Amino acid sequence: MTNPLISVKDLTLRFKTDEGLVTAVNDVSFDIAPGEVLGLVGESGSGKSVTAKSLMMLNAENSVYEEGSQITLRLDDEEIDVLSLRRPREQMVIRGGAISMIFQEPMASFAPAITIGDQMVEQLLIHSDMTAAQAREVSIEMLTRVGIPEPAQRFGQYAFEFSGGMRQRAMIAMALSTKPRLLIADEPTTALDVTIQAQVIELMKDLVREFHMSILFITHDLGVIAQTADRVAVMYLGNLVETGTVRQVINSPAHPYTRGLLNSLPKLDDLDAPLTPVPGDIPSPLDRPSGCVFHTRCVESDAIAEKCRNEIPLTSIDGANHRVACHLAAQGDQP
Repeated sequence: MTNPLISVKDLTLRFKTDEGLVTAVNDVSFDIAPGEVLGLVGESGSGKSVTAKSLMMLNAENSVYEEGSQITLRLDDEEIDVLSLRRPREQMVIRGGAISMIFQEPMASFAPAITIGDQMVEQLLIHSDMTAAQAREVSIEMLTRVGIPEPAQRFGQYAFEFSGGMRQRAMIAMALSTKPRLLIADEPTTALDVTIQAQVIELMKDLVREFHMSILFITHDLGVIAQTADRVAVMYLGNLVETGTVRQVINSPAHPYTRGLLNSLPKLDDLDAPLTPVPGDIPSPLDRPSGCVFHTRCVESDAIAEKCRNEIPLTSIDGANHRVACHLAAQGDQP
C-alpha cells in the first residue's frame, strides 16, 4: 500500500484570545494519498480553512498547537515534521514548495499594483534556481495550460484587468508553477458563475491526471465534491464527524449532519420540494457543546438525547474506510 503524501494525526489547534483559549480544530486525523483528491466539507466556521492552513503553518501568531498534534509530509524517502518547522527558511519546503494554496478570493491574494507576471516570476525565483528569463517562460507556459487566452500579453497585466474566472485560473497557474505535491484549494469555485465553475473543476481534474498531484479541496458544496473528490471528510465545529469515499458519503450518509447538508441541496428532479436547511446555527467556538458537538442541532437523537449531551461519540466504522462519529450510527439506529 502506498504511503500517504501527508498525514494529519490528533490535530488540535486553539487560538489565544482575550476571552481565553478558543478551540478551532479538535482531535482531527486524516491522510491524503499521492494523486488523491480529498474533499473537506462543512459550513462556514466549521474549521476547514484553519485545518488547511495548518498544513502550511499559515495560521495567525496567536495559534497554539496542542501537544500530541502531528502533521507528517512524505517527500520521496524523507519524512518532514511540519509542526517543527519554525523558521521562515525551514518553512519554504511547505510554503510554495511541496504545498501550494489557492485562496478563496484571488483578487485579495494578488498584489493590485504588481503585474500577474511579476508575481509569478518572483515566487519561482524564491523557490527554484531559475533565471528571470526561465521563470518568465515557465509562467507563460502555466498561463497557457490553464486556458488563459493570449498568455504572453496577460502576463504583463494586473489582477483588476482579469475577469473573475481568469483571476482564478491565474491563481491556479501561479500555485502550480512550482510543481507542488499537494494543492490546497480553499473554496476555489464559490465566487464563480456556474459555467466558469465547471471549467475550473474540469481543469483541476486534468491537472491531477497530468501531474499526479494531490488536492485538498475545501468547500461547503457537496455537489461540487461529488464531481471532484475521491474521498470526503465532513467537518463540524472543528471535529471530523464523517469520512469515506464520495460514493459512501453521498449515497449512504451515516451522520445526521451529513444528511442535513445533503437534504439542504436543491433537487432538480423535484423543483416543488422545499429546501430543508440544517436547523439552528453553528455554536460559537467559545461555547462548545458538551458530548456530541452536533447535539444542539440534531433532529434524530431524541431517543438517546441524554447520551448525546453528555458523551463524546467514538468514531465507528460503517463499511470499509467509512468512519462516523455518532452514537446513533454506533448502535445502528440511523435512518
